[in-house]
Amino acid sequence: MTTQANVPLPPGYQLEEYRIERQLSLGGFSIVYLATDDKGELVVIKEYLPNSLALRTAGHTLPSIAEENAATFRYGMKCFFEEGRALARISHPNVVQVLNFFRANETVYMVMRYERGRTLQEQIHLRKGEIREGFIRAVFARLLNGLREVHAHKLLHLDIKPSNIYLRTDGQPVLIDFGAARQTLQNDAPLLKPMYTPGFAAPEQYNNARHELLGPWTDIYSIGASMYACMAATAPQAADKRLERDQLVPAIRRWPDKYSRQLLETVDVCMRLNYLERPQSVFALQKMLTGKARSLPKTGLFGGLRKRVLALIK
Repeated sequence: MTTQANVPLPPGYQLEEYRIERQLSLGGFSIVYLATDDKGELVVIKEYLPNSLALRTAGHTLPSIAEENAATFRYGMKCFFEEGRALARISHPNVVQVLNFFRANETVYMVMRYERGRTLQEQIHLRKGEIREGFIRAVFARLLNGLREVHAHKLLHLDIKPSNIYLRTDGQPVLIDFGAARQTLQNDAPLLKPMYTPGFAAPEQYNNARHELLGPWTDIYSIGASMYACMAATAPQAADKRLERDQLVPAIRRWPDKYSRQLLETVDVCMRLNYLERPQSVFALQKMLTGKARSLPKTGLFGGLRKRVLALIK
């Protein structure tokens, strides 16, 4: 089926006890809406609707799904629903709160609390590379508390990037828009396009890499890349390109007079291509940020692993 843009549900549409106000975003995997609940409170609703598998046209509510795509669509719907159920069990100030999840219109919906503020990506754009170390430390120290809770629930985010880090008006960061269901589909369903974000995705996320390569260290690469983006005001070189020819200037060499050595070294170790050379847990990364960690292996200790990872993503 040719990939086309899905038509969102119209403003005013009644979806269970929620009223659609307007579309917030539309991607290849889902559509996100601003809505109000039956008490008049604002919520965010994410609709599972991958446009490579299903198509909703103007004037219709139900998507059209070709028979050859039906099994993949249903499997993705199950993954999305299970992710919503798992996230609903997490109650942490630095993780988006899932309020409800349900089936309707032959697909599934995830309802989340609406947050006021702006994304870290918007903050980076506003500051144009002039983000101070105190800000970076404050945001990521709190964000790591939330990510640690996510990992404690046996979940991975798999799409951490500045546009998925939301800054409330009080400055508290919130981790939003999990990509675990998308990654599952990418690995198991060749009809779906990759959903990782170049520059922020770890090398083991590329081209149907084996599931056992994914772990907390995968999210930690993205944390390092997001901190790097705060300093550079742009995304770092994509990991698959780095494996072919690493042109990324290490943070310790690029900003030695702007940020502390400890912070720069932490960013660089998070972004090592060899996943065994990164911090293996959020707790280990938190110790690094506070200066309480032992040094990690130097690049090259696991010499053959880089070649094996490169072979896996080709």
